[in-house]
Amino acid sequence: QVQLVESGGGVVQAGGSLRLTCAASGRALDNHNMAWFRQAPGKEREFVATIKWNGVMTTYGDSVKGRFTISRDNAKNIAYLQMNSLKPEDTAVYYCAAASWTTVPSTDSGQYRTWGQGTQVTVSS
Repeated sequence: QVQLVESGGGVVQAGGSLRLTCAASGRALDNHNMAWFRQAPGKEREFVATIKWNGVMTTYGDSVKGRFTISRDNAKNIAYLQMNSLKPEDTAVYYCAAASWTTVPSTDSGQYRTWGQGTQVTVSS
């Protein structure tokens, strides 16, 4: 089973950028659809973005569309989330997740079997 570790979180001012990294080990990433979710204090987990195992299809949540970009490098077993024009409401713990390539990339967190431990992103106003 693949294991996931996120990194790249931190504190940034509104309007700034961060790039999150999700490093996989244990199994190759190229047979998994990948996704990013986030959870702010007191709120439910929210879909951010997903990318198909071969990178040809991406989907974004409405709140991040046009500002965030999900990508992957299967040769390096890494998925990325580039976050630009950050807003205070983007503050949350960000999680990467993996699902088998045999499934359709989903916005539903229940479709993902493997999760990282999360990385905190704080955007100050």
